[in-house]
Amino acid sequence: MTAPEQLDLTHTGTLIPLLQRYGFSTRKSLGQHFLISRHVLEQILTACALEDGAPVLEIGPGIGTLTRALAESGAEVTAVELDRHAVEVLQETVGMFPSIQVIQGDILHIDLPALLGDAQWTVVGNLPYYITTPVISRLLEVASRLRRMVLMVQREVADRLIAPPGGKIYGSLSVYAQVYANVERIARVPKGAFLPPPTVESAVVRLTPHPEPRVPAPLQPCFFSVVRAAFGQRRKMLENALIGADVLGGDRHAIAEALRAAGIDSTRRGETLSIEEFLRVTEQVIRA
Repeated sequence: MTAPEQLDLTHTGTLIPLLQRYGFSTRKSLGQHFLISRHVLEQILTACALEDGAPVLEIGPGIGTLTRALAESGAEVTAVELDRHAVEVLQETVGMFPSIQVIQGDILHIDLPALLGDAQWTVVGNLPYYITTPVISRLLEVASRLRRMVLMVQREVADRLIAPPGGKIYGSLSVYAQVYANVERIARVPKGAFLPPPTVESAVVRLTPHPEPRVPAPLQPCFFSVVRAAFGQRRKMLENALIGADVLGGDRHAIAEALRAAGIDSTRRGETLSIEEFLRVTEQVIRA
């Protein structure tokens, strides 16, 4: 058996016997696909731009491929893993690193503010599709405590996160992420970079929180209500979409006046509005 300090978990000759020894079967329901590309692993590490002793929160470490690499780069890693069977494997693959703490739990239910404290963290993770949006939403809620987030997501989700106004993939998720962070694509990741290979391609994205959100906190509840209304019925003109979502009680005159005061043509569709334009609409809705 390979010595723990020499484990290369991106090598299938190491990975497959390890999984067999533990009788580990990947669970499609958890989106378990293990990274076997050293190149992609290095791209993730570079995107993290970590300094010695930097605190890192890893979501879904699996069997510890990225976890080990983070620790070897000098990071202090807190890894949250849902699968108890994977936690057993992690005891062998990363248990010898004093700089790694493994928590068995659900990232969607852990008290993140308590876990993060007052430090500035980097978050990394390979996010299963079914929890991508709720996890990103939870992270953005604590964006002031994060230096950056480097996340592996399905390629279509990456496209939505970075989408500018005016296209069919620009939507509520695009606006939500971009209100809180600068979003950039770091790498495209082919199916063959994983074992077992997924059915779709992936991408690595980096979200770097803005010093302050682009929408002031007191306006955010109304702002995101307007955004959800605008994208809830994408094919409708903005005025009709807001009426249908009961913004301002569905009062056509009040909505038309708010759009006019914001300098927005009521016949535009929500997907054409920038964050700044949505903010102008929000301000007028609040004043109405």
